Amino acid sequence: MTAAPPSLGFEAIVIGAGPAGLTAAIYLARFRRRVLVLDGGVSRADWIPESHNTPGFPAGIAGTVLLERLRAQAEEFGAVIRTARVGRLEKTADGFRLDAEGEVFEAATVLLATGIIDRMPEIAGVDAALASSLARVCPICDAYEAIDAKLAVLGDGPLALREADFLRTYSQDVTVLMLGEAAKTAGALSVALGDIRFEGRQVIVAQQDQPEQRFDYLYLALGCAIQAGLATALGAGQDDSGKLLADARQMTTVDGLYAAGDVVLGLNQIAVATGEAAIAATAMHNRLRKA
Repeated sequence: MTAAPPSLGFEAIVIGAGPAGLTAAIYLARFRRRVLVLDGGVSRADWIPESHNTPGFPAGIAGTVLLERLRAQAEEFGAVIRTARVGRLEKTADGFRLDAEGEVFEAATVLLATGIIDRMPEIAGVDAALASSLARVCPICDAYEAIDAKLAVLGDGPLALREADFLRTYSQDVTVLMLGEAAKTAGALSVALGDIRFEGRQVIVAQQDQPEQRFDYLYLALGCAIQAGLATALGAGQDDSGKLLADARQMTTVDGLYAAGDVVLGLNQIAVATGEAAIAATAMHNRLRKA
């Protein structure tokens, strides 16, 4: 089957429509660049019931509302946003060519804001628990709202122990629930996923022949998958964790390919993602301007 000819007219393409991608689109549009955003699916920010550490929102803001506002702001200044998942990214003599569900696009510069995907445990009701903050994935984001609560951290390796240590700044009542072979770790409670359930506003761990335990919140520390495949297929460098390496202007080791947000080495935070996006978008604009 012959590929469709490329859609022309864009100077910059942003892959990903989370806080990083949409912020970059706002900046690029205000730089009067023809920018396309390709939205490949649900952003991690969609999971946030209410963020209280996003600057400028002292009363908190839901992740969905923040994304709606960022999208509206990007479109207000002329950014084009399409729902499509990018399957292939190629380097060309003039920049990049990409295939998004059968449609081909070309641009001189590309920004990856593809983020990460958290590993979710197969526990009944976990999605509803995340929506109500009973289950959580980011202690940096919301541990302040768990001060002096009874906390459980679920994991299968050293990440759970590190997260538990971090949480002890907020509460001294922290229990590590460890799966599989990692349960041999000193100080951790060996559990199976079937031992855990959500009931009302509590997390319950019920093991055979053991007293039932109840917790106020369950922090998930099972790691994540970094969505860097489009860049690594071009030879982009990564750190030991798999995150993309970027320079001071957020350019990866592939010339003209930028990255911002959770896919890049650094804190997985909205404030960080938007800052990196502003830096990347400005660098992309200056590159286009000089060309």
